[in-house]
Amino acid sequence: MERSLHWFVALVVMVALVAIVAGSNPSHADWPQWRGPLGTGVAPDATPPIEWDLEKNVLWKSKIDGEGHATPVVSGGIIFLTTSVPVGDPIAPRASGRPGAHDNRKVASAYQFQAWAINSADGSILWRKTLAEAIPIEGGHNTASLASASPVTDGDRFYAFFGSHGLFCLNREGDLLWKKQLGTMHTKHGHGEGASPALHDQTIVVNWDHEEESFLVALDKKNGNEKWRVARNEVTSWSTPLITLVDGEAQVIVCGTDKVRGYRLMDGEVVWECGGMSANIVATPVVGNGVLYVGSSYEKRILMAIRLSGSKGDISDTAKVLWTRTRGTPYVPSPLLYQGALYFLTHYQNVLTRVEAETGLDAPGAFRLGPLSNIYASPVAANGHIYITDLEGKTLVMTDTEIPRAIAINPIGESVSASLAIDGSVILIRGTRHLYCVGVP
Repeated sequence: MERSLHWFVALVVMVALVAIVAGSNPSHADWPQWRGPLGTGVAPDATPPIEWDLEKNVLWKSKIDGEGHATPVVSGGIIFLTTSVPVGDPIAPRASGRPGAHDNRKVASAYQFQAWAINSADGSILWRKTLAEAIPIEGGHNTASLASASPVTDGDRFYAFFGSHGLFCLNREGDLLWKKQLGTMHTKHGHGEGASPALHDQTIVVNWDHEEESFLVALDKKNGNEKWRVARNEVTSWSTPLITLVDGEAQVIVCGTDKVRGYRLMDGEVVWECGGMSANIVATPVVGNGVLYVGSSYEKRILMAIRLSGSKGDISDTAKVLWTRTRGTPYVPSPLLYQGALYFLTHYQNVLTRVEAETGLDAPGAFRLGPLSNIYASPVAANGHIYITDLEGKTLVMTDTEIPRAIAINPIGESVSASLAIDGSVILIRGTRHLYCVGVP
């Protein structure tokens, strides 16, 4: 508590004295998936701003119809995002009826599931396409949205995923190249869908964990043809697949209630698996230097570091598990791996833990983010700074140092559930009503 008090006092002082450190000429590096180019939450060569508010350093903002918690992706000056827009006459409110349903929204209308392309230079809408229109099967948790899965891009094509309402491939001009219907998903307690697709080389992978027959499927990114499909002995998870090279071969790593598993991307064969996770998996793992960091927090708390090289079969309780922690582990926000440190939030509360990634030792450990409320967005990092955004739309900027130092607290004026996207010298913030671009003019 003494550390938290000293840290909060430092915040008040530093906010008053903060100076802007950012380039004046916008650059456009890709943020092709919701955890960035490395899948770790890091923009390695970016120089984004560290201070903004409703007036200062907001380069533009664009009104976005409907709602969605999907993080936008950006490539070559085009921002791509998804949204769900209620349409037509209201219907009698309908509950999901799923076992254990609670705190859910009732479905009260049909929705259009849309993809938008936005000019990153000025926020103008390049095109918007309705990809599907339907009355949703489930309304989702009252904190969720019907467009929570983030899109992914290879620079030439954009892939929008709406779960039960389809996977869609579009080119940069907005032409629909192909679409794929994978079935109807029934999530735990009717809380809604959210895992994003993953893309590697010529393959796009979708995690279809739900309360019925779960599976992992790989599709050809050019035409949507199915390459392989493997059954999963899992219930609902909201964790996005992670694709990484292990011993020279691409693996798809998917976290589930029963186990976290590594699949061979080529054919879907399980290479290794490790037990010990909790139910209700949400956070996506991160990987660096051949080590996987995976955590969960629901009826129990667990965070593990797993050596991937040489892992075969069931590695539970073996030396491949380098270290574990059972306090302060992540639930909704995914962990951040940056400059040899692992950052993770307790459940979805405003308590951040920083540890040495190699050892799992506190550096300095857990501390409270006093100015922030609850947090759904995953933390991101660039240019020696950590960015954490809460549900009220406030972004705390800290230094990436063993004792993190608060730099600024930046409000945007509306609620934020989507993770930030960093595009060179600017940051894209998706609020409940607008997409903001913040940078130094």
